[in-house]
Amino acid sequence: MKEKVNRVFRTYGGLFLLGAAGIPIGAVVGVIETFFGRGLLLMSRTREQHPLYFIPFLALAGVFIAYCYMKFGGKSSQGMNLVFEVGQGEEEIIPKRLIPFSILGTWLSNLFGASTGREGVAMQIGATFSHWVGRRLPFKDASNIFLVTGLAAGFAGLFQTPIAAVVFAMGIMTAGVLEYEALIPAFTAAYTACEVSKALGLKNTAFALSADQTINVSVFWKIIVLGMIFGIVGAAFAWCLKWTKKLVADKISNPMIRIAVMGAVISICMLILYQGRYSGTGSNLITDSFTGGKIYRYDWLLKFILTVVSLSAGFQGGEVTPLFAIGSSLGVVLAGIFHLPVELVAAMGYVSVFAAGTNTFFAPVLIGAEVFGFQFLPHFFIVCTIAYAFNMNKSIYTMQRIR
Repeated sequence: MKEKVNRVFRTYGGLFLLGAAGIPIGAVVGVIETFFGRGLLLMSRTREQHPLYFIPFLALAGVFIAYCYMKFGGKSSQGMNLVFEVGQGEEEIIPKRLIPFSILGTWLSNLFGASTGREGVAMQIGATFSHWVGRRLPFKDASNIFLVTGLAAGFAGLFQTPIAAVVFAMGIMTAGVLEYEALIPAFTAAYTACEVSKALGLKNTAFALSADQTINVSVFWKIIVLGMIFGIVGAAFAWCLKWTKKLVADKISNPMIRIAVMGAVISICMLILYQGRYSGTGSNLITDSFTGGKIYRYDWLLKFILTVVSLSAGFQGGEVTPLFAIGSSLGVVLAGIFHLPVELVAAMGYVSVFAAGTNTFFAPVLIGAEVFGFQFLPHFFIVCTIAYAFNMNKSIYTMQRIR
């Protein structure tokens, strides 16, 4: 009997300890994510109330961001690429300064009107802290396990979709491969971060769809075609972002000059185009897509272009929330063409453009279920299957390995 107990302990004791370690990591990450998320909401509200006080000065804010990174940032300027390099064994350490730099850089980028997201910062926060903790714990392959754990906690703490966060973090490093060894700590950290951020008052929008659309043969084929369109758009975004970053870096090698010149152009565009409608994360377009707000036929395209240009210039933030905005606003446009409920097609665009842009499959399906309702899981599964198949292995994460 004693031998059986010892065998069970040897088998599951390590998993229990890993899971236990994920709880305090998730709690700390949840606190930081709440601080970051609430600050970002404040920046957005401030800019929306007084666009002419901030958007004209985007170039100056960009120069300040670039100077700080050049002078004090060190390797933290690499952002998510550094996280990938650590996960793939090419680098050993993520500097702790990455956390304040990414938070302040994203706040300023958003406040002054750049079109950038937030998930990149969320995952960098989680990965940096969790990896720092993991390096001090006596577990086998702790570096990689706790890197994935931190990615899951960061995503879940900000977006409050813990199931999708776990799967996304496990599958982001290598397309088509899940890091199962990190499952248990990622699970406990993600749920803890999610609950902590909720308890501290960070609110993330969920939309309960009222559409009731049975999947018959006609609807099935419509979803197939929609998946193709959304997949091509997501892949195009990833390709354009990579190509534009390389082009502008080759043409203007000095980061401060690059962000100043491009920031001035972005400012002018943002002021002309409805005084900042396309600034920030795109949450305004997402909300309008599901609440009957005004969506123009070209909203998705302008958000696409301005996000690519903003990120290529060097402004800080992520790509995922803009992908959500691009997909949902494009879905509103396509709904009338395909004679399907607007909010349902917007939801399918939300998840499938994300799937194609990140070259991931399971996480987008699950994030759709967590945000819009599990009764629509079959719709999300079908549309993400096709979008994933049509994304041509393109990804916003250029360091992502292809199996």
